[in-house]
Formats: sequence, structure tokens, C-alpha cells
Amino acid sequence: MKIPSFYFGTRKKVMEKANIYKEKEEFKDAHWILKNANAGKAYEFSFQMESFPNIKIKEIRNLNETGLIFENNKISGIPEAHNLYHLDIEFFHTEDKDNTEIKRVQLLVNVDPKDLWKNIPSDKTADFYKEDEVSLKGKFSDKKIVVASKRGRSHAHEGKFREDDFAVNELPAEWNIVSVSDGAGSALAAREGARVATTSINQFFNSPEVLDKIEKNITIMYSSEYSEKEQNEAYQNVIRLLYEGVVQVHTTLDNTAVENAFSINDLHATLIFALVKKFSFGYVILTFGVGDCPINLIRNDFSQVKLLNPMDVGEFSGGTRFITMKEIFNDHIVSRFGITCVNDFSHLVLMTDGIYDPKFLTENKLEDPESWKIFFNDLNGNNDDCTKVDFVNDSEIDQQLLHWTDFWSRGNHDDRTLAIIY
Repeated sequence: MKIPSFYFGTRKKVMEKANIYKEKEEFKDAHWILKNANAGKAYEFSFQMESFPNIKIKEIRNLNETGLIFENNKISGIPEAHNLYHLDIEFFHTEDKDNTEIKRVQLLVNVDPKDLWKNIPSDKTADFYKEDEVSLKGKFSDKKIVVASKRGRSHAHEGKFREDDFAVNELPAEWNIVSVSDGAGSALAAREGARVATTSINQFFNSPEVLDKIEKNITIMYSSEYSEKEQNEAYQNVIRLLYEGVVQVHTTLDNTAVENAFSINDLHATLIFALVKKFSFGYVILTFGVGDCPINLIRNDFSQVKLLNPMDVGEFSGGTRFITMKEIFNDHIVSRFGITCVNDFSHLVLMTDGIYDPKFLTENKLEDPESWKIFFNDLNGNNDDCTKVDFVNDSEIDQQLLHWTDFWSRGNHDDRTLAIIY
């Protein structure tokens, strides 16, 4: 018996439909596991469709709830909040485009650890109130400076104050100064101690008479017209003038304690500063440090990194030292001062331990060029938050640096202050 031709056409259509159904069901039954996301961090997941050449994903429903987007078979973006999301994948077969079907998958967005910390504003009516975060940008000699100081999560969680502080000033005769202080968390009025320490050292050097004496001696030190003896005497004179400034800070803190019926220990704070001027023979950088906050000078190609102050770890081990302590004013105090002269530099960096501890971990890395390359790559956006500090197009660099200081580092929740001359 001859089989009618329409039979073969009908049979072919049935087989095609059966095959379409089969491929759809295989896609439905495939075990899709979306990798977990983290709230507030960049996420990306690509659907591997090679095994399903005839299946196309049209859209993913409910994805807008996550803050993510779907394009080119890829989910990407930054999820906004932690949750378990149920996503519906709407798909179709290329031979049956009008009939879409749904495949349900789950996406787990883990909580951002930052969200577990409260951010309680500090009391504006309290004595010695200061802002919880502050930033600054401006000129510094013929270079630029940016500074950010942010209250740590441990203080924010309890509504306490930012203990760190800094001060930046243009001084007479083209001198500039930046000072940074970390108030001791255990001290009753450490935040005021840090403020007084930074402002008072800057005020001391805001004196044409003092700066003129320093400059005359600097000129002798770096001039071949003078004998070695004269140059050594000039060096001692500069150190003595720096010493007088530090003594004045201690005196001011002592007076502040008396005025407020405090012990000077209630104002415990570290102090570092860099007093800078560009001369015809190079940049002269005068430094001092007490405590565990570093000052680092970086040459243009990161080939040389120099720590300009002693850290109160190692040589000065036995606990952090503070500018409020009389015992720092002994024979060893001379080693806390530095006089550096360089033709040029790319960065001069001052920071508190809120930056130093999580980013460098140990003191020896502070003079390791590779560690500094990693640090500046981090600043350039190579971090979990993709937060970039743009030193080229720097119109918003102060806010960028302030945002960058909010980085997450488990176990490191101290106040963070970072000053960069560039």
C-alpha cells in the first residue's frame, strides 16, 4: 500500500515538536547553581549555554529586586541587600520563539559585614565634639595634598568620637606643614589631645622668625661654602628648633589638661609631622614621630621607599609612646627627628595605624617597594569595592579618598587617617 506524502510531512512535524520539547525539558532539568553573591560587592555569573545551542534566555524575572542586570547570558552588577532571591529564567527554543517557558533558580546574596556594624552619630553637644569624618585637598609647596580622616567602625558602632586628627598649613616663606595624630582610645579626651597636638605644632612653625632660623641653617648644611664643623652645627641648630616645637606641643597639652581639670594622660595622643620646603638644591623634609604612625617618602618609580621616622615598635618596643609622655624627652629623642633632602619625589605619605595595620601588617613592609606598589594599586581601584582614588583627574580626590578609607578588613576597625602629598 502506498503511504500518502502528507504522512511523512506530518511525521516530520511531530518529530520536530518532540525534539523541541525534549530540548526544553533538558534545559529545565539542568542543575543550575548560581554562585553566591555578596551585598555591596561586584558580582558576575555567566550561563554556559554551549550544551543548549537551541535554547535562548529572554529575560530573568525578579532580578531587578537584587540590583543586578542580565545581558549577553551574564548576570552582573553590585547586589544591594542580602537575601535569598527566587529568579525565574524565561527562555524559548529557537524553533519555537513564540512559546516561552520558565525555569526557577535561586541566588543567595550574603550579608555585607559592614552592615552588621551600627553607625551611630557622635554627640554634637559633648565637649570637644569633632566631625565623624573629614577630608581636605589643596596645594602643598609646588605639589598637591589630599587627606582623609574617618571614624573607625568600633567607635561608630558605639556612637563614640573619631580620635584621629590632622592639620595642614601653608606657612610663611613657602614652607608647608602636615601633622597627623592618633588619640589613644583609652584616654578620656584623646580626641582633644590629637587636635591640640596637630594644631599646636603647626602654629609653632607658623612663625617667620622660627622659619628664618631654620632656613639659614638649612642653607649652611647644603652649601659647599661652609666647613664640615659649620654644617654639623647648623644640623644641630635645626634639630634644636624642631625640638622646641615638640616641647611647645607638650606644654600646650599640659596647659589644656590643667584648664579642664584633666590629667595630661587623659589627652594621650601620638604625633607625626612633616615640615617641607622646596629649595634650589631640592626638597627639604623635616620630620618627627612619636607613636606607631609612619611617614614614608616614595621616589618616582617606587625604586626607593624610605621610612622617615622611627616607629614605636621594635627599637621603641614596650607599648605605644605618646607626645604627652615626659619620658620621650630623653637622650633618645634626637633619633625621632629627621632631615631629608631629595631632588624630587612622587609621594610623601603620613598615616595612622588604622591604615598601616591592615594594609602593611608589619613594619618591615613600610620600606618594601613591592608593598607600596600593591598599596597604590589598591588606591587605584584594585580592591574588593572597586573604589578608586584618581590622582590625575583629581577634582573629587578628597571625597574619593574618604570613600576608600571605608574599606573592609576583618579585625581592623580603628580610626583611619591618610595624608598623601603628590
